[in-house]
Amino acid sequence: MLVLVAPGQGAQTPGFLTPWLDLPGAADRVAAWSDAIGLDLIHYGTQADADAIRDTAVAQPLLVAAGLLSGAALGAYSFAADAAGTEIAPGAVAGHSVGEITAAVFAGVLDDTAALRLVRKRGLAMADAAAITETGMSALLGGDPEVSVAHLEKLGLTPANVNGAGQIVAAGTLEQLAALNEDMPEGVRKVVQLKVAGAFHTRHMAPAVDALAKAAAELAPGDPKVTYVSNKDGRTVATGAEVLERLVGQVANPVRWDLCMETFKELGVTALIEVCPGGTLTGLAKRALPGVRTLALKTPDNLEAARELVSAVSDPAAAAAGTDA
Repeated sequence: MLVLVAPGQGAQTPGFLTPWLDLPGAADRVAAWSDAIGLDLIHYGTQADADAIRDTAVAQPLLVAAGLLSGAALGAYSFAADAAGTEIAPGAVAGHSVGEITAAVFAGVLDDTAALRLVRKRGLAMADAAAITETGMSALLGGDPEVSVAHLEKLGLTPANVNGAGQIVAAGTLEQLAALNEDMPEGVRKVVQLKVAGAFHTRHMAPAVDALAKAAAELAPGDPKVTYVSNKDGRTVATGAEVLERLVGQVANPVRWDLCMETFKELGVTALIEVCPGGTLTGLAKRALPGVRTLALKTPDNLEAARELVSAVSDPAAAAAGTDA
């Protein structure tokens, strides 16, 4: 079974959208999205520097646009509402943090334009919330999860992302994060500051919840056409209304990617493809899901290998050959 996943904030790098715009119709599609949300996605995805795309209000729609563009190139969904159908049919979809909005499009819960408008409002609301107090996030590499969580709580930090594979992301004020650098939990090898501009998925984001709820109330979601795995608790969600409810609540609550990967196991995952800018979630899957073939869509050069992997999932003989990228 194939699982299609979308990364969250911090995966973006300067110019990462550039090669995708060379695909037929891609530049026109991104220009249309830019007009719809009042943000020049082409500029930010091709010319802006690291500081510019670190801005939450920019990074979030940029990530969703890149995920949708690469997903459409793979055949995960179509921009046209009246298209004949998709070229590939993943067994399940999921997203990490803002990537859940990308996954909602792959599942048929939202169309691409509605998703971009929602994520634009999400990014602006979370940027406003982040401006109230200077906050951030840092990844803990290694260590025992229970020991690390208890240590973070002692420092006043929130385990905002429990990612599995030995990784937890702490979130809180800059002072609290500085204290973490000086006092790491036992067994943790390294603490890495993330390229984000706030303590996402914590109480610091509570002011954004109401704004996002109002934006979500204007939408008419469809029910998922493929299995949708929620990063709130790793559960599968059957209705579009519940998907939206969870998308609203998750901005101020922890991401449990570890539980998502447990659900992938239960569903019988054999292959996992991460849409652009891929790499983070495939890295976690390689450590937490041994035997599962993974591939990250970093540039269009990865599309051929991705299509081969999709074919192999439905062909046990081909799957025996193995591909991992």
